[in-house]
Amino acid sequence: MLNPLAQELNNVLEGTVAGSLLSDLGTRIFFPRGIISQGGEAKIYGKTANATIGTTLISGKPAILEAVHKFAPALSAGELVAYAPTAGNPDLRSLWKEKILAKNPGLKGKNISMPVVVPGLTAGISYLADLFIDESHPLLAANPSWDNYALIVETRRNSQLHQFNMFANNGFDLDSFKAALEEEAKSGSVRVLLNFPQNPSGYSPTNEEAKAIVEIVKAQAEKGTKILVWDDDAYFGLNYEENIYPQSLFAEFADLHENVLAVKIDGPTKEDFAWGFRTGFLTFGCKGMSDEQYDALVKKLMGLIRSSVSCSSTPSQSIALKAIIDPAVEAQKKELRDILEARYKVVRNFVDTHKSEVLEPLPFNSGYFMSFNVKNVDAEVLRKKILETKGIGTISIDSKTLRVAFSSVDADKIESIYSAIYEVAETMK
Repeated sequence: MLNPLAQELNNVLEGTVAGSLLSDLGTRIFFPRGIISQGGEAKIYGKTANATIGTTLISGKPAILEAVHKFAPALSAGELVAYAPTAGNPDLRSLWKEKILAKNPGLKGKNISMPVVVPGLTAGISYLADLFIDESHPLLAANPSWDNYALIVETRRNSQLHQFNMFANNGFDLDSFKAALEEEAKSGSVRVLLNFPQNPSGYSPTNEEAKAIVEIVKAQAEKGTKILVWDDDAYFGLNYEENIYPQSLFAEFADLHENVLAVKIDGPTKEDFAWGFRTGFLTFGCKGMSDEQYDALVKKLMGLIRSSVSCSSTPSQSIALKAIIDPAVEAQKKELRDILEARYKVVRNFVDTHKSEVLEPLPFNSGYFMSFNVKNVDAEVLRKKILETKGIGTISIDSKTLRVAFSSVDADKIESIYSAIYEVAETMK
């Protein structure tokens, strides 16, 4: 029997695409009216004393060791060691929403949820799997894909990762995407993940491809199929060619059709070069969904956060908030983006001017990586050979895909490193 609080949220979501897409766990989960909820009320109404949260307070402020505080003196004790709200620092959530709207002008006039803070983008993907994936509901993603998707979906959720072919004719394989979407739709619903710039290939769709992707999803939704689109925007904004679609596809999907629920997965991890902060955001968008319905969906997400990590890191959120509003931050980010773009151009020039019977570069135009389709040799065997003979680390995504992260290689070393990779590959043909 469902907990009454879960049933209450389900009732609010009844009749929406979000309600119809929930997994078994997504149906059961709720945000309890326990310590966190009661503590929140006490902050508002507890005028005499707030004896709710297990925090040591001195004169109403969190206690802090000098051995801790001396390493971040610019932050108050509350900004360093106090618990953050389950859904995240409200000021940071509001500011991140403003930034999403500013970076994606296609969202103007569209009603989206308030972003929820999660402890990293991987955790965000895992929470979405909890909400929407189970043994009866697989996830559709590109081939090749980041290996963590399979670990989350297949191992943690005991579901399946179905895949469409990522590339054809040196671009996004629209035919494979459409065919895979139609096949998944036979069950009545689809859960599809789109990751741009993509890991491991480093590819983002052109303006024409983005339009076609959206039209394919819309056409399927118009047939009555309930569709959940996960927009994994971990590397958002790192585009190096002129014809790349400049926004997140979330801007298109967030108000596309009543049968399409979109969710944006992003954060400062890559956008703001703060990898170890483990601070990410989940933002929902759906045509016709009300604020009350978004709130119900957010409360289910909060139940997942509360039942796993309780809340995300306070220092990371505090620093992220201060950094985002720093007047110098955009110029600093541009400086680092320019470094990445310069590395991309060196790699692009190398692979465009060198041929190999073993290594076929997959299309790439953005992000941190590029990958090779490895022919006639197992990619893992090649990876080990490159490491053992040249001391160069790469990643074998699967038996055919070798990923090279130019993000972590200085520009003046790229040519020699790629020359060594090609040299080893040629000896194995």
